[in-house]
Amino acid sequence: MTSSFLFLATLFLAAAVIAVPISQRLGLGSVLGYLIAGVIIAPVLTWLGADAVQISHVAEFGVVMMLFLVGLELEPAKLWRLRGPILGVGGAQVLITALAMLGLGLTFGLDWRMALALGLALALSSTAIVLQTLNEKGEMGTPAGQNSFSVLLFQDIAVIPILALLPFLAHPGGFGSHGGSDHGGDSHGGDGHGGDGHGGGGDFVFDLSQSLPPWAQALVSIAVILGIIVGGRVALRPVFRTIARTRIRELFTAVALLIVVGIAFLMGMIGLSAALGTFIAGVVLADSEYRHELEGDIEPFKGLLLGLFFITVGAQINFGILLGEPLVILGLLAGLVALKAAIVFALATLVRLDLSSRWTMALLLAQGGEFAFVLFGFMIAEDVLPRDITDRFTLVVALSMLVTPLLVIFNERVLQPRLQAGQNQRAHDAMDEDNDNDIIIAGFGRMGTVITRFLLGQGYRATVLDHDPDQVDFMRRFGLQSFYGDASRLDLLESAGAGRAKLLIVAVDHPAKAREIVHLAKQHYPHLKIVARATGRREAFELFQAGSDSVVRETFDGAIHMSRRALELLGMRPYAARRAANKFRDYDRDLLVQQAKMAEEGMEEEERIARARQVMKDLENLFVQDAADGKSELQDTWAANDNAEGR
Repeated sequence: MTSSFLFLATLFLAAAVIAVPISQRLGLGSVLGYLIAGVIIAPVLTWLGADAVQISHVAEFGVVMMLFLVGLELEPAKLWRLRGPILGVGGAQVLITALAMLGLGLTFGLDWRMALALGLALALSSTAIVLQTLNEKGEMGTPAGQNSFSVLLFQDIAVIPILALLPFLAHPGGFGSHGGSDHGGDSHGGDGHGGDGHGGGGDFVFDLSQSLPPWAQALVSIAVILGIIVGGRVALRPVFRTIARTRIRELFTAVALLIVVGIAFLMGMIGLSAALGTFIAGVVLADSEYRHELEGDIEPFKGLLLGLFFITVGAQINFGILLGEPLVILGLLAGLVALKAAIVFALATLVRLDLSSRWTMALLLAQGGEFAFVLFGFMIAEDVLPRDITDRFTLVVALSMLVTPLLVIFNERVLQPRLQAGQNQRAHDAMDEDNDNDIIIAGFGRMGTVITRFLLGQGYRATVLDHDPDQVDFMRRFGLQSFYGDASRLDLLESAGAGRAKLLIVAVDHPAKAREIVHLAKQHYPHLKIVARATGRREAFELFQAGSDSVVRETFDGAIHMSRRALELLGMRPYAARRAANKFRDYDRDLLVQQAKMAEEGMEEEERIARARQVMKDLENLFVQDAADGKSELQDTWAANDNAEGR
């Protein structure tokens, strides 16, 4: 048993470690990498006789933990502000999708009970995939991200009444399909009680969901939810304070896990969603002073189990059905994705999201969800649907989850660039032909705005170009001279006065666009001095290669300033700290310029690395020698200004 467990653990971890980095490197995202890993190891699991469904019950705790962490990010006041999208957009999405599926089912000859049950299951989307994707892309705070989250939250809550409704949709004659499936991954079967879809499934020592009448179950459910809220507010904080005083890190981790596992068990015992319970607990603790510690302790477990969950989803895809009925399965898949995307797009239009956000939201929520697997198992147990139908739709849901990362990539690389181009069809602003400003600034975001204001204060006027019409109009209200236009276009640069200007400042926040502007300007206006913005070393290297005379690295310059302050706080005199910071900045800049030249000359990467190592050693020797020189005339001069520097 032990060796079998260790082999399975080795298999799953190896599949993830190999598949996910390759998927990330190809730009496909981690979710698709996990799903592909599951598809690859499925034959091995079948050969071993391992049950991917049972493994997925453990892995679903990753989704539970994820929702706990999401709750920690949402203060109750913020959740209250989202009540409109949650009830409005989320409720409408589930209701309209279920009714549309009901109509389609009736059209194809299904009994209304079966069609409604299918519609309710397929109306749900994958909380795990969507939230993971939003977090990876940094889009949780965008309008599309906030509305998508609201829909998912309503869906998670809706599972509770759906589970309560399904027994009333049972087929009067039954289907006789309670037996095991011929396919290892065809459904998440079970008795359906206590299965919550996110880690709540399984057998319970105390199963109140079966032993209590409906009215008593409702009272117990309300009492448990209120207990979680009150306990989180009153009881948990003193517990955290006591544990924190012990200064034993692993004990705090144990308490964090106890909260998640304990609430999951408690919610499952009364037949409710573990995901809902842990989410409520997270929201209650969102304004706690221990929030960040909880996030740090739970995050590694969440990441591993969530990855394991996606692998099990991939492993449960039964390609036998797909090979046997390819047209049917692919037709159902296309119909599901198209219908859900169309409904979400329409709702996003009603709440007045911009076109870009509508498409993002529609394609993110177009798949089936992990809740569907549990609901299908419940439907089999309650004779709501026959197994042959759940087998097919389990495969369709799994495939829809598999294609979601591809839809996200399509949205990012095909749709969004075209939409942004279409939104920027406003005619370029006319510029004064007699414009004699010495400076042109490309990019009028936060950095460009500060630069413009600073130069204006020094008596320099600049011609500013930006491709965001709203930003241009907004800044004009403050009296700052700005024009709408794409600085990567030669005619716009010419109109802005590049032939007469002395300096071009490239402050756009898109690295590829910045390189394009620098290359174009250097090629056609060689007299023009260029200083460009970069986020990191790689971008700075590429900008130097493109022809920039100077590059300002946001993170680098901030780090240099922090390092200088750190030296001062450690007791170094301000002049010495400033001198060391300046030497390091100059040396590193020279290294970047040399590396750019070496790359242009075709020097091999290994040789460039060897040269960089030598430069780093030279820099270290320079600092050592500088320290050994002791006091200097420069030191004596600057020492008088120590108080002016400030610590």
